[in-house]
Amino acid sequence: MDANQILRRPLITEKITVLKDRKKRNGDPLNQYAFEVSPKANKIQIREAIEKKFTVKVDSVRTLTVNGKNRARYTKTGVNYGRTRSWKKAIVTLAKDNKIEFVEGA
Repeated sequence: MDANQILRRPLITEKITVLKDRKKRNGDPLNQYAFEVSPKANKIQIREAIEKKFTVKVDSVRTLTVNGKNRARYTKTGVNYGRTRSWKKAIVTLAKDNKIEFVEGA
């Protein structure tokens, strides 16, 4: 898989913004970013894709699978039951003095 197939989109939420700006005990920023990635991608592939696409040095990659939720829609004809899709999230820690400018402007 190439980098565009592995990395689907950056996640820009309030919680992820806090992770990016939070400081370590020694005063350095955590420098963490989150991405939605392909469910078939492993940590090594995610690391290589981010280093290639954004030309940064990656320290670590943590992954988790976000399970889909059950949903019900109430309509005139009755209740429609469904489920949102499951997806994979990767939280990437960059090396000191590295930044991803694509996410910085958002």
